[in-house]
Amino acid sequence: MTHRTPASTVYLLRHAHSVANGRGILAGQSKGIKLSAIGKKQADNLVATLVPLDIDYVYLSPLERCLETVTPFLKVHEKALISQSPEFVEMNYGGWTGKRLAILSRRSMWKDIQKEPSTVRFPQGESFLEMRHRAVAGVESLRGKPGNHLVVSHGDVIRVILNHYLGAHLDNFQRLSIDPASISAIRFAHGGVTIQNMNSTSSVSAHSSSTLGGGAGKK
Repeated sequence: MTHRTPASTVYLLRHAHSVANGRGILAGQSKGIKLSAIGKKQADNLVATLVPLDIDYVYLSPLERCLETVTPFLKVHEKALISQSPEFVEMNYGGWTGKRLAILSRRSMWKDIQKEPSTVRFPQGESFLEMRHRAVAGVESLRGKPGNHLVVSHGDVIRVILNHYLGAHLDNFQRLSIDPASISAIRFAHGGVTIQNMNSTSSVSAHSSSTLGGGAGKK
């Protein structure tokens, strides 16, 4: 008798527009970064998009902006089991954390980040390889766990996850754009994986660049 792994769908939600996005700051793992006024509206608008997905489990990056993003949804969808998931936290940008992207883009390492991120480790921070390892391991832990899973995370983390399941080299992840409050979907079934949706912004109006941190979206 053949035993099939139960099907599961993992929805990847980038947090809504934050005050750091609005200021062009690389927030990283800084605490206390809240949603902007735009982000709060996006969070409210997400409710109508998320409710039909019949979410069973919610996995939150420990940073406040992720919880803020889904709070309106959780108020009307109380059946979901919620947990904090450090594997989906924003990348540790080390010494680059809290700096303006306009200034960081002038540094010599910026070119490596854009062209060969697999070779980059941030000073006193993570490498992209390390971030990919923990983020993909987090998604893999949901493979075979039946149901609909909502992961609330960050632009670079989601881009790296999607890039991995597309079968692309890590150096290609910068080609993907993930807007604030956008949703992507990965389906695990019959031993395989399918990218069902990428960067859906049906509930928001946003277009981000593929810059470090995932881009700020349209203000």
